[in-house]
Amino acid sequence: MTQPVYAIGDIHGQIGFLETALDLIAADGGEDAQIVFLGDLVDRGPDSRAVIQRLFDGQAAGRNWRIVKGNHDRMFHRFVTGAIEHDARILSGLGWLHPRLGGLATLASYGVDVETDQSPQRLFAEAQQAVPRAHLDYVNNLPLYIEHEELLFVHAGVAPGVALQDQIEDDLVWIREPFLSHADPHPWLVVHGHTALDIPFHFGNRIDLDGGAGYGRPLVPAVFEGRDCWLLTKGGRMRLTP
Repeated sequence: MTQPVYAIGDIHGQIGFLETALDLIAADGGEDAQIVFLGDLVDRGPDSRAVIQRLFDGQAAGRNWRIVKGNHDRMFHRFVTGAIEHDARILSGLGWLHPRLGGLATLASYGVDVETDQSPQRLFAEAQQAVPRAHLDYVNNLPLYIEHEELLFVHAGVAPGVALQDQIEDDLVWIREPFLSHADPHPWLVVHGHTALDIPFHFGNRIDLDGGAGYGRPLVPAVFEGRDCWLLTKGGRMRLTP
């Protein structure tokens, strides 16, 4: 029998939603369940620091948890380590400190004063003092994808038709098109987040588990047995099919 693997989509600083999702997984698969987190640990929600610390502590305690890097995790690291506010893949031209991106909420969770003066230079200086190096190293060293049997866990998706070893980081953490409209099979069932939906959805060749926690909607964890998928609810498993 295939051992189940659980997955949690974009957390976006929502520590309360994360704890609820972990409780649902524990109720279904026990405390030692293997879980993959799909990145975007930070931004928009109220407590990005607590989310990183929770995952850091869980892995340190030997939990069977694996995490991939999201674009927001990368933006967080780039700003705090190099004062880089903009990313070329943001088509709107907005920077990480804009409210729509959520960087200010992340800095506030580390105790940075984001109300008095929002100049990038001051925020960068304060962030360097406030954010632990261990947190920065943690998010920077997250893998870009995880292969698990017939599944590929990745934050944003893949460039269709490109071998896995030839995929570039910008696509793995940022891609939307042509990935989202690609209807042909991939070598794996791709399990991803990044593109927020009202609820997770099965598109046949991919499953999008970003249910919009960054916009205040609950995290909905999933469980996989081979390519079969169920969402976890308080009432139990709910089959997710194309």
